[in-house]
Amino acid sequence: MPAYMIVTAKISDRDKFIKGYGAAAGALVEKFGGRYVLRGPGAELLEGDFGDGASMVISEWPDKAAVHKFWNSPEYQEAKKLRADIADCQVLVIESPKIA
Repeated sequence: MPAYMIVTAKISDRDKFIKGYGAAAGALVEKFGGRYVLRGPGAELLEGDFGDGASMVISEWPDKAAVHKFWNSPEYQEAKKLRADIADCQVLVIESPKIA
């Protein structure tokens, strides 16, 4: 069953984030079998307390195991360091059948 990784990120240095972490993570998403469904800044918060103005990223994966293989890989652990002081992220993964 397909899995989706949903990221909400408050980014303090967007240029540094995109050139460093964004480039590295993007290559790894593809390498590990994921594909981006949505990437964009300026989310509008309708309810809750996290995410107003944040960037959102949704990626689709073959299954939850593929997400975990990516997330736990040594390559991604190195890439993740590139966002350490410039982004506050919330990351979720969920399985769901495709909706026609």
